[in-house]
Amino acid sequence: MRYTKMHGAGNSFVLTESLHGELKGENLSVLALTLCKQKRADGMIVLVPAEGADFGMLFYNSDGSLGEMCGNGARCVARYGVEHGLAPDPGRVRILATAGLVTARRISREQYQIRLNDPSVIDLHRSAEGEDCAYLELGCPGIPHAVVEVGAEVFDDPDALRERGRALRHSAAFPKGANVSFACVEGASRVRAITFERGVEDFTLACGTGSGAIAAALLLRGRVRECPVEIEMPGGTLTVSLTRAGDTVRDLLLTGPTAVVEFGEF
Repeated sequence: MRYTKMHGAGNSFVLTESLHGELKGENLSVLALTLCKQKRADGMIVLVPAEGADFGMLFYNSDGSLGEMCGNGARCVARYGVEHGLAPDPGRVRILATAGLVTARRISREQYQIRLNDPSVIDLHRSAEGEDCAYLELGCPGIPHAVVEVGAEVFDDPDALRERGRALRHSAAFPKGANVSFACVEGASRVRAITFERGVEDFTLACGTGSGAIAAALLLRGRVRECPVEIEMPGGTLTVSLTRAGDTVRDLLLTGPTAVVEFGEF
């Protein structure tokens, strides 16, 4: 089995193809567990055939669970598709994820932009474990995200945030569990953030869908006022542009870097 390891702002993935049934009969959850452990990746992405799209993506977290979609992963997949001749139009790469159709475009060799799935659920003030969270689900079925705003002193204590993130990730207030992002607003359009990811069960260097949820929640709460919103995460900066439409948002565009780490066979 051939694989490519890539990362988007430090959020790392092992990509492999099953466009012609190469992985037929494989237990993909077990494969994800094995590959992510050996290659120190946050997730595994399998490219599969998809009607109405250039290809589909199955996204598995490093614990073997199937995720609805992954923003940084989709950006990496878009680059892979363009560079391997799977997407004939670099300006409109069509990727079918579990959460719905995702479109992407190449901005430069390393910079890719995707249109995140619009929110299907928005609750700007949901109480969970004593925290005031904004809760959003992107796509349908939705990717669950909780966003908690914190001050600079709190943000700079990752060990304390990790414990809060772990408690919120499993809170009964979130029936599907949640990816938990802590956000520190630093200006009208700039935010520092870190995400405790469901399925990884720890902080990752960046979270693409989390960045979209952060920008949407803070815009609707009036905490950021200008777009695009720069989300500075430990692995790099992601940019989110979006349009407010009353009590919701649409047209969430996520832009950021991609990188190829290695090729190999497993």
